Amino acid sequence: MSRSKTRILYQCQSCGYSSPKWLGKCPDCGEWNSFVEEERAVKLRKQETAAPVKLSEITHSTGSRHSTQISEFDRALGGGVVLGSVVLIGGDPGIGKSTLLLQALKGLTKLGDVLYVSGEESPEQIKIRAERLNVKSDNIVLLPETSLEGIISIAQKLSPQVIVIDSIQTVFSLELPSAPGSVAQIRECATKLMFFAKKYGIPLFIIGHVTKDGSIAGPRVLEHIVDTVLYFEGDKGTPFRILRAVKNRFGAANEIGVFEMSESGLKEVDNPSELFLSGRPINVPGSVVVASLEGTRPMIVEIQALVSATSFGVPRRTALGVDYNRVNLLIAVLDKRLGMRLGDMDIFVNVVGGLKIDEPAVDMAIISAVASSFKNKPVDPWTFVFGEIGLSGELRAISQAETRVKEAAKIGLKKGVVPAGNAGTLKGTDIEVIGAKNVEEALEILFF
Repeated sequence: MSRSKTRILYQCQSCGYSSPKWLGKCPDCGEWNSFVEEERAVKLRKQETAAPVKLSEITHSTGSRHSTQISEFDRALGGGVVLGSVVLIGGDPGIGKSTLLLQALKGLTKLGDVLYVSGEESPEQIKIRAERLNVKSDNIVLLPETSLEGIISIAQKLSPQVIVIDSIQTVFSLELPSAPGSVAQIRECATKLMFFAKKYGIPLFIIGHVTKDGSIAGPRVLEHIVDTVLYFEGDKGTPFRILRAVKNRFGAANEIGVFEMSESGLKEVDNPSELFLSGRPINVPGSVVVASLEGTRPMIVEIQALVSATSFGVPRRTALGVDYNRVNLLIAVLDKRLGMRLGDMDIFVNVVGGLKIDEPAVDMAIISAVASSFKNKPVDPWTFVFGEIGLSGELRAISQAETRVKEAAKIGLKKGVVPAGNAGTLKGTDIEVIGAKNVEEALEILFF
């Protein structure tokens, strides 16, 4: 027999940290004035313990993945939708999260009925979007509901094969007195939906809002609960969209899918290298092509840099698409090892197309672009670079160099300046590969 008691707690609305008293600053995440009083009913009952199972006795189905009929979405998911998986999709408002899922549901209706739970839009609004996307199916069931208990009750009656929650911030449980979108509500609702999906083997897609700093709103534990976390990235001023997997229990993390937003919805981009290089200026200083790797996908991307004398007392440093601190480190290497006096220069670095790259292989491209703009000498437009740079200016070898070179050859590039440690393994390719031991050698090859 269970009984319950009520507790008053103060919870941080940023990370979910709980305290018996109000605090001005959260000791966990450091946010100020983020604690809100919440009343929690704690149920006291005997906990049932699961029985241990030997690993050798566990069986699983090898054919449990299902395609969404959108190959770029399947790539980000690790090859398709896994039965009973919970996928969290976050992104800026209007970036295309609901559009992507509605298009994906069209391909998943082959499994049976799919339930689309909308807490923000009316069925009429979703119908208008579906007509624009040419999504027509009797197997898509719309449910305008925000009550967690109501959603689970309807799902048990319909027995859908796929469930979409749009969005988790609007769903609330009647067992909690706190408002929808609070830490307690998001954690409780996500946990119960996850248990429901695992119990019945139903793929569950959850849409989550993002905060000003780009992270999914709610407690960090939300990302730990789900199996896969996908971020929809891209500038709303450009048609390109990047779907990036930052966590995936069923595939590679950092895998990406590339889309282009059009009037009829999201279109797949089969060859993103050509897309990101389209409109590239030829023989212009500050433009360098790098062979990057996102997950398992090689991509040829343009990195631009602009170096100019500052008009202010303190020079500006701006980095878009690459790590700001990494750019400052590489500028210091140029200053110290090559004697380029950049201390009184404004420096701007940008990855064309709105892509975000965080691998060290782009170090050589950043340094080459900055040096090209500083010297006012263009880099050969048919040349690409890659390589990690150390603090002493050495050019270090990177992984999967052959895959990068093959992608460069596919789009017609002729020459590559790479680390000497990689050059020896790239002989016999159609591209002229030149190895360099340090930054000074690499820049001599590029500019002389």
